[in-house]
Amino acid sequence: MRNADIRRLDRAIQATTKKLEAVRRGEWWPLNGSERRAMARALAGGSYRAARGRSTGRAEAQLDSTGSAAEMRLNAELTALHGERQRLTTEAARAKAKRKSSGWF
Repeated sequence: MRNADIRRLDRAIQATTKKLEAVRRGEWWPLNGSERRAMARALAGGSYRAARGRSTGRAEAQLDSTGSAAEMRLNAELTALHGERQRLTTEAARAKAKRKSSGWF
């Protein structure tokens, strides 16, 4: 309801947007622990199979699906943050309108 809360949400939205862009570029730093483990597991399995001259298709698919799952998670987080910011902005506007209308002119 306060401006500080809205600024805090704005900073969280900016951080989440940066994370989402980084995941789309293929960077690992925005991933959570389970996503990092899944990526490392798929990478290790794929390199093991590649070293033996076998197909790495399943490992590549696992890397892609883990990356898209992280992207979906960050998109959902970003949507929730935008919704919360909208709710706070609407609440602040209603409170301001109520204060203005209750005044004596």
